[in-house]
Amino acid sequence: MTTTEAIRLAVRALVANKMRSGLTVFGILIGVAAVILLVAVGKGSAKAVQQSIEQLGSDTLTIANGGPRPGVTRIQNTSLTMELVDALSDHNAAPDVKSVSPVVTSAQTVNFDGTDHTIAQFVGTTPSYLPAVNDTVARGSSFTSDDVKDRRRVVVLGTTAATKLFGKADPLGKQITVGGAGFTVVGVLAEKGGTSVSDPNDIAIAPVTAVQETVTGYGPLNQLLVQAVAADRVSAAQSQAQTVLNEKLHITNAASQPFRILSQSQLLATRDDTAKTFTVLLGAVAALSLLVGGIGITNIMMVTVTERTREIGIRKALGAPKRTLLTQFLTEATVLSLIGGLLGVVAAIVGGQFTILGVRPEIMPGSIALALGVSIAIGLFFGSYPASRAAGLRPIDALRYE
Repeated sequence: MTTTEAIRLAVRALVANKMRSGLTVFGILIGVAAVILLVAVGKGSAKAVQQSIEQLGSDTLTIANGGPRPGVTRIQNTSLTMELVDALSDHNAAPDVKSVSPVVTSAQTVNFDGTDHTIAQFVGTTPSYLPAVNDTVARGSSFTSDDVKDRRRVVVLGTTAATKLFGKADPLGKQITVGGAGFTVVGVLAEKGGTSVSDPNDIAIAPVTAVQETVTGYGPLNQLLVQAVAADRVSAAQSQAQTVLNEKLHITNAASQPFRILSQSQLLATRDDTAKTFTVLLGAVAALSLLVGGIGITNIMMVTVTERTREIGIRKALGAPKRTLLTQFLTEATVLSLIGGLLGVVAAIVGGQFTILGVRPEIMPGSIALALGVSIAIGLFFGSYPASRAAGLRPIDALRYE
């Protein structure tokens, strides 16, 4: 039996049982589409996080509070404070540090004229923060060092925050209420690209002194954002910042330091590890759907063999070799899984045009090839037992079957 003839007979047999074949194909379709789409969501999420990190710039360092270490007794204040900002800004101690921006941030519900909106990032900082994170003001202006010094309640809004609060109206000069205090809008940031669960444009940036006074209180800073004088001087700036912090916080043991200094390369490496784990987990969950589809193939092929037992007996009595019957039933199972796989790829490509869980899927050609290959392998694997059973029937037993 030629391959073409085997495929023709397989298609004819499947068409004869349209409903049963269609349900089996649908099971494979769901499995293949799920694998491709969930891997694409993992890839898209990783890409969005990478874009968010890269938007900070290649010349920045993030100093975060690492918290107390187990077994270490804290005998001095090791919180990130404004005094550390001044120490790191000393060009004699840290010549490769261009600027240091204190950062306090929290989610805050903001009100304007009866409209409430919860801004995911209400940031208190200094003017040097905006160029460090590659933010630009599209309308109005940023706040100044004098605004920070005088604790003026002024704020710069991201495009999402501005649209949610003011719609199409001009927000400049308007006053919003945050934590019972009024802040005057002096600028609107240019829109940032990238799609992620956290909208980079849902942000408000204000003088750190005003935010501490009215919103967060005078506690420790969340972060210090350090900008190096150049991208190739980041390592030197990190070493100098480490030395200054160790001196100011009286740290003598590197294992007990209560802060972490992260460069872009470290953040991206962490992101890669997290993204790979996330993608593998999503792919594993989706692969279970393919397993269920494979079991469906076994079921339908077992039923098919049972229904066609007399046909098998007649063909074997007429001299059909075992290999021919094995090829025929394996071809039927493979055609089922291949049709389901191809339809699953189409469904995944269509689904990839939409945002899923706040993420734009990034469909990988490799995942399409893998899903199709696995679907064909499932057809061969799960169809092998029914096919071998059909090929192994004795002609006399098959002819007697009712």
